[in-house]
Amino acid sequence: MNGTGAGLVGVLVMTAAERLEQRRTGRPDSHVPGRTLLRLAGLPERPGRQPVAANLAMHVGQGVLLGSVRGVMAAAGLRGPWASAMFWALRLTNDQILENATGVGAPPWTWPRRELAVDLAHKAVYAFTTGLVADALAAREGPGPGRRHANLRAGRHENVGPIPR
Repeated sequence: MNGTGAGLVGVLVMTAAERLEQRRTGRPDSHVPGRTLLRLAGLPERPGRQPVAANLAMHVGQGVLLGSVRGVMAAAGLRGPWASAMFWALRLTNDQILENATGVGAPPWTWPRRELAVDLAHKAVYAFTTGLVADALAAREGPGPGRRHANLRAGRHENVGPIPR
């Protein structure tokens, strides 16, 4: 539950940041998430019409579902900026797998640089916001097994075994 809630907060903050950026730049909405969902679900696409409801469902759904992964990371002790950077890569990878597998998207290195920069920035807002919330929620349960192991002795050492069960 902690991760899905964190993912919801992350997607809401990302959406607000996207809206602010779009007002400033005039960039239109992307309907790639909605088209991806329609193809994944085997639903018909309507040429000339934007899939607004599907777009919202995919946008929020991915944020919430992937937030559960960040919640698991935080519970295991993977917290802070490094963990959020790892999660940022996961979020970007998830989008690209789904969009490219369905033929809706193209590999990001083929995109115009401005579009790539905008996507990377918005996904960073999502990943780091989700991470802050997931980390704060997980901290209520203590440091997590990974952090307890790291606290045995700073750094990586071959003679420091796993923490006791």
